[in-house]
Amino acid sequence: MPVYILLSTMTDEGAETLKVNPGRVKEVNQELEAMGVRVLQQYATLGPYDFVNVVEGPDNATMLRVSVEMGSRGSVKILTMPAVPVDDFLGSLG
Repeated sequence: MPVYILLSTMTDEGAETLKVNPGRVKEVNQELEAMGVRVLQQYATLGPYDFVNVVEGPDNATMLRVSVEMGSRGSVKILTMPAVPVDDFLGSLG
């Protein structure tokens, strides 16, 4: 299944939700799974992004739906990037 990197930045509303309910992060992971996306790795980070998630999703259309759904809630902004394994990338070069 294709792998994607999600770089997430919480809005003020999202930060407040997380402060009141830290378990919300795991609840969102379950919601992603219900949409067909499996979280492989998840990191809280310092810097311009609050979370880095490595996920598997069936296709770009599913990932677009996830980004719209999560973004429409007003608690997070997500930058989604498809990730290609290096060996696959090198193989595509020739």
